[in-house]
Amino acid sequence: MTILILNWRDIKSPSGGGAEILTQEIAKRWAKSGNTVWQISSKFPQAKSREVIDGVTFIRGGAWWNVHFFACYYYFRYLRNKTDIIIDEVHWFPFFSALYAPKKTVALTCEVANKLFFSLFPYPIAVCWRLVEKMYLFIYRNIPSMVISESTYNDLIREGYNASNIFVLPMGLTVPTKIKYFLKEKDPTLIYVARMNKQKGIFDVIKAFSFVKKKFPKAKLWVVGSGTKEIVKEVLQMCRDLKIQSSVSLFGFVSEEKKFELLSKAHLLISASVQEGWGLTVPEAGLVKTPAVVYNIQGFQDIISNKRDGILVSSTPEALAEGVFLALMDKKLYSNMKQAIYKKAKKYSWDNTTDQALTFIKKQIGV
Repeated sequence: MTILILNWRDIKSPSGGGAEILTQEIAKRWAKSGNTVWQISSKFPQAKSREVIDGVTFIRGGAWWNVHFFACYYYFRYLRNKTDIIIDEVHWFPFFSALYAPKKTVALTCEVANKLFFSLFPYPIAVCWRLVEKMYLFIYRNIPSMVISESTYNDLIREGYNASNIFVLPMGLTVPTKIKYFLKEKDPTLIYVARMNKQKGIFDVIKAFSFVKKKFPKAKLWVVGSGTKEIVKEVLQMCRDLKIQSSVSLFGFVSEEKKFELLSKAHLLISASVQEGWGLTVPEAGLVKTPAVVYNIQGFQDIISNKRDGILVSSTPEALAEGVFLALMDKKLYSNMKQAIYKKAKKYSWDNTTDQALTFIKKQIGV
């Protein structure tokens, strides 16, 4: 079969995240098993217009906001008569391939933005974006859809989707070939692993850490992930204003090996994300026995059982700090969470994700 994936970012994109890892892990396994796999994504600085990675052919064009038009053009110009399946990834909005190739399209919906718009934009603008989202949801309500969490499944049902058309993909984890385990740091150490932006909650994390410092003066915060120059500047200024700059380390983008090393050495993963399709970093940290304290939002709710393998808190910096206090001060709870999240994380497999995704696609598309 020939499979075309439409995703606004790809595995090499500096702005890529968990969705791009998921996409690449599935795509390369499809290619390895004998399928022809293409992916159309937006360009980024120094990106090649055409590149083969892990047997997957990447075509890049446009920016994140107009790659949808480029994808439509490229499909009709070069791939229309060669493609059996189109995987249309939804990040805020789809590529609208359901309008020009409905019989070939399967949606991969990472999340329904909804409340996210109102967290990121002024009310009038948020309402406009939400109306656009409602429009695409109406168009896609009968299109076969794969989702990455029960939360997203429930969101689509509420939007009028047919339950028989939706499949919840089991998730997997990408880890170094030989994962190494390190001793925890001597002093309480928190780690944030995500892009530095408002959506991922970096400013709430900084504020929460300032509260943690008052109870644990030697505590440290490691920030792992890239951000724009403006965001980095704001983060550094906030740390100076709160007088915690000497205890906060910005690592920027790091290799997978370095990421797992830092996760292993830290005591807790911390996140104040506004919304997640599926909280990939939680099981990643779990593989090295680092439990998480996170906001009680969709995506994290699908992974964490509160106070069993992690801690879910209400969405305020104060509550996040209280969750950290609980985890660090209750030694028995902390030990139990370490073991529980480790056992849960070990169950995730990309091979299983790939096989079940292709089974669903073949059944729905009839190829």
